[in-house]
Amino acid sequence: MQVPQEHRSPGAIALPALSTPESYASPPVQHSSNGASKGYIDDGRSDTTVKTEDGTRKTKQKRNKPTLSCLECVERKTKCDRGRPCLACVKRQSNCEYTAVANLIASADSKNGPSKARYVTKPPNKIRKISNASSQQPSPMTTDNGWTHIDQRAHRHSNASSGSSPYLLSNVPYAKSSPSNVFGVGSQHPFSNYWTCAGGLPEVLSVMPSKEQADILIAKYFEVVDGVYPFIHRRTFYADYERFWALSPEKKGETDASFSALLYSMYALGTQFIQFPSYEERSQTAEFYCSAANQALRVYSYLNRTSMRAIQAMLLMSYFLMNDNHASDAYAWAGIHLRQAYAMRLHRDPDIVVPEASVIEKQQRRKLWQAVFFHDTFLTVLLKLPPTATHSDVPVESLREENELSTDGLDMCLLGSHSRVENLMSISVIAPQPAEPYIQPAPHHIIDPNTMKSDVVFLRCMWHLGNLVQENLSSPCSLSLPLANSPRHKDSLIAAFKRLYKSFPPTLTQLDHTTLQQQARTNPRAVRQNLFLTSNYFHCVMLLHASENDSAGVECNVKPALEAAHEAIWAFIKLWGFFEAEAGVWWVFQHRAFEESLLMAHLLANVPAVGEGEEGGGAGNVIFGKAKEDIARMLELMERYGGNLEMHRERKEVLSAAFERIVV
Repeated sequence: MQVPQEHRSPGAIALPALSTPESYASPPVQHSSNGASKGYIDDGRSDTTVKTEDGTRKTKQKRNKPTLSCLECVERKTKCDRGRPCLACVKRQSNCEYTAVANLIASADSKNGPSKARYVTKPPNKIRKISNASSQQPSPMTTDNGWTHIDQRAHRHSNASSGSSPYLLSNVPYAKSSPSNVFGVGSQHPFSNYWTCAGGLPEVLSVMPSKEQADILIAKYFEVVDGVYPFIHRRTFYADYERFWALSPEKKGETDASFSALLYSMYALGTQFIQFPSYEERSQTAEFYCSAANQALRVYSYLNRTSMRAIQAMLLMSYFLMNDNHASDAYAWAGIHLRQAYAMRLHRDPDIVVPEASVIEKQQRRKLWQAVFFHDTFLTVLLKLPPTATHSDVPVESLREENELSTDGLDMCLLGSHSRVENLMSISVIAPQPAEPYIQPAPHHIIDPNTMKSDVVFLRCMWHLGNLVQENLSSPCSLSLPLANSPRHKDSLIAAFKRLYKSFPPTLTQLDHTTLQQQARTNPRAVRQNLFLTSNYFHCVMLLHASENDSAGVECNVKPALEAAHEAIWAFIKLWGFFEAEAGVWWVFQHRAFEESLLMAHLLANVPAVGEGEEGGGAGNVIFGKAKEDIARMLELMERYGGNLEMHRERKEVLSAAFERIVV
């Protein structure tokens, strides 16, 4: 098999072109007592004696080429394409190691040649030329906002020139798109205006719920939302929370407005998961709290000030907007809190930028950056837009369990004098207030150490997964580039995802329905984390298997794609079975499940005889049957979605039309 040019070994590079250290210089040839050469020198050459035409003997030096194949292939005597890792090692899941000389030659080639990094900044020249040529003629396949029509997308075949796959172009289920509205939803401003210009923070606090109601909403937030996005330190939050409610109304109006914004954002999310007599009543109440959070941020002047509390509030408001059918607003809002996170230098290692900070504050900075990074990466995967949280030197390993259990920093009162406000002219920087005495926590203010440790493990796992997804899925999809530039590259990407998944603890990789059902009654927090990780991981693996690149010979792996889609969609089905009320709220979970079922329908419609003509074709037919059952199950669940939103109706219509095209 001929190795593609981009994966050929740099063995053809002339050795003299490399800068040779003195230690590599050839020693003089050693001779035996009879004057004959021993035939061995350390520069890799061997002497052979040949007879010339005139009958004389002449010593000819023969170059011994250095071993450029990997050590595993040399030992097994198998063909090595000299990639890093090579295709043979990828397939047998073995370590791919090279000699020092081979690595030296490869590094010289990488310096002299173009970079092969997967960080996407612009499409290749070939794609740009074709795009420029095609831009002269209007394409009937695309609308004026770039999204393809639903009916045309369902039957679209891959474009060999661009390498994009039809299975990656999942429908964004919003009707009546227009150029001025990014995703065709949320035509109204997401925050209703109940506020006056001069009311200030006291006006916002005047609509604060009672302490009893607030306690219920905050408890619901920590029960549902905090389990899958655990970036708020519960103990320090409750210390500020109890101190806030102990203040008089006049004193509350003098507190930090960003903390009020955080409270209202938590109220809004908590309300979304509370059972109300009607969907409209729940939606209006939650939207009112989110509007109050937005007004509190305006009073705080969130565009020219920033703090951890403000970024936490904006991040939660983004999740709220997604659940509230305002994905377009959520994406734009996420851009603000991401820029503020950069301004706060959360993307930097806290040991470098704030070495004097307490252990808890450093840990909170890492957790908040992970939350911002995670939100940006997996939202852009769904929307096929460029990721933005791409620059960071915060090591994943620095998010340690012992930091979470530390007491260094618990004695700080963050209310009204939050640290690290970047506006150097703010009052809290010019005249910092002394920390107030620490409030002894109530039992529900703290979380047990085992749960705390498992939360950190979950965050690290999602962080590692996000790093893989951002570079290998988010960036290429945002430019309609192929995910793999060769079959070997595709196998290598899939192997990298599988290796990462194997490194996760068993509690996060458990797939058995009965086991998870039992755990849902005893440890629902761990089950929620399991289902969220399972959904994200298998969704990404599904996209990799379904990816195509005709020009490079990359084909869709139908059966593995269906298997990954099955596991991903069953994560949503399990969530619905264990926590039905929550499954009807999470937009990200619903949309991923919709994409997975739609891809299944496209695969089954375009490849009706899965497994025929192959060894083990019966297994392919089993997968075919499972996929049909999964789609039918999703259509059944869509009938039970609350709210009767246009988004739900549109999804159901699209999936029903795709399901009807499957050959029975």
